[in-house]
Amino acid sequence: MSVPVEQHAEWELEVRPRRAIRTAVVVAVLVLAFFTVGGLLLRTGSTGVNFRVADQVAMILIGVLGAGAVLLLTRPRVRAGARGVAVRNILGYREYPWVVIRGAAFPDRKAWARLELVDDDYVPMLAIRSNDKTYAADAIERLRELGARYSA
Repeated sequence: MSVPVEQHAEWELEVRPRRAIRTAVVVAVLVLAFFTVGGLLLRTGSTGVNFRVADQVAMILIGVLGAGAVLLLTRPRVRAGARGVAVRNILGYREYPWVVIRGAAFPDRKAWARLELVDDDYVPMLAIRSNDKTYAADAIERLRELGARYSA
């Protein structure tokens, strides 16, 4: 699905995790390779169990499902612009206008940043991860700058 150019222009900041994406891709490839090799070698051996082609295919499909589940970790994204902040985590997506946002924080000893809302609630932003170090610090600072500009 292509996104019109005008829709890209409204977001001044887009952040995706760097290390988490690389790690998830490597782990997904390893999971798929492990289950594929396991499925292909399933018929050979002297265990006394009679495995069929359907068992081999099922083993490989389990690997495909596992790799797909791991790749869900590549979904997180945070976008910010005049409209507010859009947070896409592993399974959900939600946009928050600037009037309901109190700030962005990176709590001590936490793996990711969070968007603090005016009703004393917060939303985790899995795209801004502490293990990205300088990239994460720059992203949270840029998000705070946009918040200062667009908040009343």
